Amino acid sequence: MPAHLDQFADAEAIADEIIARTGQHIVLALPLGLGKANHIANALTERALRDSSLQLEIITALTLEVPAIGNDFERRLLQPALTRLFGDYPTLRYAQLLRDGKLPANVRVSEFFLSAGQWLSNAAAQQRYIPANYTHALGFLLQRGVNVVAQLLAPHETEADLSLSCNPDITADLLRLREQGECQFLFVGQLNAELPFMEGEARIDVAQVDLLLGGAEHEFPLFSLPKRPVSLAAYAIGLHAAQLVRDGGTLQLGIGAIGDAVTQALLLRHEDSARFADLIRCLQRPAPTGLSDTERFTMGLYGVSEMFVDGFLRLWEGGILKRQVDGAVLHGGFFVDCHDFYRRLRELPAEQRALFQMMPVSYTNELYGDERAKRGARQKASFVNSAMMVTLRGAVISDALEDGRVVSGVGGQYNFAAQAFALNDARMIITLDATREQGGGTVSNIVWSYGHETLPWHLRDIVITEYGIADLRGTTESEAIEAMLKITDSRFQGDLLEQAKRARKIDADWQLPAAYSENTPELIEQALRPARDEGLLDAFPFGTDFTSTEQRLLPALEHIAHRAKSRTSLAALAWRGLGGASLAASEQDCLRRMELDTAHSLKEWFQQKLLRGALRTTRDA
Repeated sequence: MPAHLDQFADAEAIADEIIARTGQHIVLALPLGLGKANHIANALTERALRDSSLQLEIITALTLEVPAIGNDFERRLLQPALTRLFGDYPTLRYAQLLRDGKLPANVRVSEFFLSAGQWLSNAAAQQRYIPANYTHALGFLLQRGVNVVAQLLAPHETEADLSLSCNPDITADLLRLREQGECQFLFVGQLNAELPFMEGEARIDVAQVDLLLGGAEHEFPLFSLPKRPVSLAAYAIGLHAAQLVRDGGTLQLGIGAIGDAVTQALLLRHEDSARFADLIRCLQRPAPTGLSDTERFTMGLYGVSEMFVDGFLRLWEGGILKRQVDGAVLHGGFFVDCHDFYRRLRELPAEQRALFQMMPVSYTNELYGDERAKRGARQKASFVNSAMMVTLRGAVISDALEDGRVVSGVGGQYNFAAQAFALNDARMIITLDATREQGGGTVSNIVWSYGHETLPWHLRDIVITEYGIADLRGTTESEAIEAMLKITDSRFQGDLLEQAKRARKIDADWQLPAAYSENTPELIEQALRPARDEGLLDAFPFGTDFTSTEQRLLPALEHIAHRAKSRTSLAALAWRGLGGASLAASEQDCLRRMELDTAHSLKEWFQQKLLRGALRTTRDA
């Protein structure tokens, strides 16, 4: 290590040194997601709690927290599994204080991307949110006078260099600007041996680090996002999307069940193209002319994505992600995933891990800077993103509600939409479930209009639900509406069509073709259930940290949660749990796992009947 680098084994001591060098006003930047230096952030927060003259402003995004346990069902499921699922991930003190409403006036926290849906009811978090494209966050940090950056760093096994690992996204550009004399800040690192040592612009010279925290007591397990089950509806979306990905092209993927479904569908297309094509036919919703390809990949794909998700590693392992650009099969901006992903990445031989190069989001999300090379590399691009809702005219809602409350953030969605139109042969593919459960009932995720938009209607491109593909690029208003109605759940098509007619956006005598009037969950069930029974469309295609009993419980508890907002719905569910056929052995295991096999009070008796009813309802899920 260079002589100028001050190394510490104590978080309080490094906090003292930061304050000594910076003064009583600290503007602390913490990376999005996984790369936060938790112990350093906590030490500074504790100092500000003890010293009201210390002004601490924290600017970050996607604060990761072990899930708070809400109702009794959640407690029964999660409490015994928290350590197994999340390890001993250290709580971020600022987040705890913010959630409890106890953040003092001299500590302010602003985020430009929130953990999805977790801060809807927190007024302070909503008021301090900064709306930003991911690529604009760098400028906002400089504007707010950032003077300390604190980040987890991966040590190299044999060399002195360090790696920004999971988060070169903004830090790499900040370090470059500091070297050019355009900004000044302390760069403070915290070593974590569980982080994979990543190449690309993530590799940094140790001389770029001003203060470094190490030592066994500050090592901690990386935050894990447990994989969620992939429903048959998500698989239908994945199959539709996978046929749009062109051999020799470029891919962006997102995290979550739909991302896993797209990955599994791509692997199936590559390994058994005939079976893949058969499943597409079973869905009875052919792709628009000229968009479908069901053949295996020969040239392979190149990945460019702000988020490096497990799906890319699976596609590389499956022989699909193999088209190289500057020695890499993937250029990614950040990652946060499951324990298994970190382990597999960490255990790769260095020359194979170097195929996955981590870059700033100014590289992944934009065409600016060496634009000619980027255009040449990003050929036939498919940028796959998820949304909460889409209007019938093609506007996309992904980050906030109509009343202004922020659900998550824009992130890079706008960036990739803009790229899709700027590149000659790229497409922006928006995926979403056609419906959601809300207030004890089912509502459509395709709406006539909405009071908030993430992507405006003039950037409409491709939208996919479980019921098919709507190609909206270059369409007229009436053409777009017709295409969207064809991928809408049939329970809502009539009302939406009437709204379009009242707005005179579609001919008064236009009728939905009969072939699209059967967009129901039963259609998806009939089409894909045989493939699930074969094992092709497993609920957890890439494994899970949940036990088999917990896997069985997840859909049942989700069903109860959806019913919870309606007393009538809850009563009906409990009624179904009364009497009737006996539960299977696996369902009895579920009752035991939730400690509801025997009821010791009226409340537990009712919970037992609810769970029995939900297990029966979701038996085939």
